[in-house]
Parts: sequence; C-alpha cells; structure tokens
Amino acid sequence: MTGEVRFTKWGGLRHWECDLEPLGEDEHGLWLGGRAGISMRRGDGETFPQLHDFVMLVPASGCWIASINAPSSASSIAVYIDITDRPRVIDGVVRAVDLDLDVIRQWDGSVAVLDEDEFAEHQIRYGYPPEVIASARATCDDLYTRMSAAVQPFEAAARHRLDTFLSRPPLP
Repeated sequence: MTGEVRFTKWGGLRHWECDLEPLGEDEHGLWLGGRAGISMRRGDGETFPQLHDFVMLVPASGCWIASINAPSSASSIAVYIDITDRPRVIDGVVRAVDLDLDVIRQWDGSVAVLDEDEFAEHQIRYGYPPEVIASARATCDDLYTRMSAAVQPFEAAARHRLDTFLSRPPLP
C-alpha cells in the first residue's frame, strides 16, 4: 500500500489527489495519515499545502471516506466525510468517485450536510443513475445520524488513530 489517494468526479474528471502515510487496517477499514504541509492537488493541477494534520479512513464497507482532523486554528471542522462510490484500492492506490455530498462535524459538535446544491446540479450535468443518487442520499442520511449520535468509528477509534499518528515522528 503506497498511501496514494485519487478522487475523481463522475465520468472520470480528476478532483483531488494526495499522498498519505499508510497506518494499517482494522475492523473499521484502511487508515492513512497526512501531515500539515503535505501537497494536496486539485483536479486542475493546482497544488496547495495541507494546513493541519489528519487521518483518513477508507471504510471496510460503505460509500464514503472520512478525514479526522487534528485541532488547528486553520479549520473549524473536526470530521469531514466525503460521500463517494464504493472506495477501492487498485494497485496500491485508493480510488473513489466523489458524489458531492459531505457530512461534517464542527469542533463545537454541530453536524451539517454540505453541497446539496452541487449534488442536485451534478445529477443533471453528469447524469447520475437513479441508484447512485439513492445510494448517495441514503449514505449521507445515515452518516448524518451516526455523526449526530457520536458513534464509532468517528469517536474513540478515530481519535486513537490520530493520536498514535501524531505521536510518531514524520517520515523522511
């Protein structure tokens, strides 16, 4: 496993890419870590530095990818979940199609769904099939409920992975 993560939009358009540190797998899925300062690349090729440390969970089952952020003045978001098609690892690279909807939890505990308008627009622009729309909506609703109820893996399991990652020296 290399730690490469490649998101596309529907139809194969590049969305964003990054190279993360593999942290292992457990019952929740595959864990990766990113340090503040690593390069993040948007689909248009623009790169920018990541502003805070985080761990990413590619779930053992489900159509989403979660990023659990370290506390930082650079972000008010503690947990950010991208709704995707079923993430898969192909030749050591994590690949997923971003389906616009995001579920977040702020540091104050509030939970919100982002990009409903983008999801509605892209259903038409990209021609999402009805089953993709239904799956994305159901996944979003389920994650909103789980995040609001503070269930695993977004609590102790994620914080443990983040704390362990932050306690290790960065890779050279």
